[in-house]
Amino acid sequence: MVEDRTWLSRSASTAIYVILIALSLLCILPLIHIWAISFSSNQAASSGFVTLWPVDFTMDAYRFVLDKPDFIRSLGVTVQRVLLGVPINLLLTILMAYPLSKDPRVFPWRTAYVWFVVFTMLFHGGLIPLYMTVRETGIMNTIWALILPGAVPVFNVVLMLNFFRQLPKELEEAAFMDGAGHWTMLSRIMIPLSLPALATITLFSTVGHWNAWFDGMIFMKSPEHYPLQTFLRTIIIKLDFTALGNEDALREAETISERTTRAAQIFLGSLPILLVYPFLQKYFMKGIVLGSVKE
Repeated sequence: MVEDRTWLSRSASTAIYVILIALSLLCILPLIHIWAISFSSNQAASSGFVTLWPVDFTMDAYRFVLDKPDFIRSLGVTVQRVLLGVPINLLLTILMAYPLSKDPRVFPWRTAYVWFVVFTMLFHGGLIPLYMTVRETGIMNTIWALILPGAVPVFNVVLMLNFFRQLPKELEEAAFMDGAGHWTMLSRIMIPLSLPALATITLFSTVGHWNAWFDGMIFMKSPEHYPLQTFLRTIIIKLDFTALGNEDALREAETISERTTRAAQIFLGSLPILLVYPFLQKYFMKGIVLGSVKE
């Protein structure tokens, strides 16, 4: 019986590893394929010869994107958006989730506010009211039009709210008995214990701000204020060779295609997230409050 259980256990472990490896390949192989296309020539990409390695290696697609005079400016707008938007998202998320996680005896209107938060997740006022609100507040064509409308990500608030609720009540009771207030409780106990949740919502906010393009298209009146994804989208939709000379235009048309440029755009858009994720991934593996409560 012990041998049968051992065999079943090993078989189950092997099956789990095979499934996880297959899922990992499903995630990474398309990105490798996109990377290979971005470094391949127009003829190889159009003919479908590219699989997981570049064919007729060339960096013309990247040169076409990076040599655009507006690229650095749009990259700066996106970096500024991330540096301003992510801390604002984190601050407002924490300040909203902390009181909503309290017992109704401490915060009597907690249930009503929680339902209001959930309501905003299910229903949206629409694009026109949002546009009118941004216009009337006078932040059109500014960096704040990309940050303030989504300053409170409701989904992140729900995640942080549930995380705060899972923390042991003994920690809060002990802190209050020692004379700590809510600000001390939040800054010295709740936030240090919430690093896994904070890393998660930081990653969500960073990805959201970096990949956003639609708000830049509707809130920015001039292309020089476009964020990176909005700028790259204009390149993908309309490849502009008219600014080049005739010989240069023919040479660009031979080496660059919509497919290779789109692949370069996707890879450039994914690269910062791929670089940030390893630094945040370790927090996902940690215990929530390991060793914080002793019996």
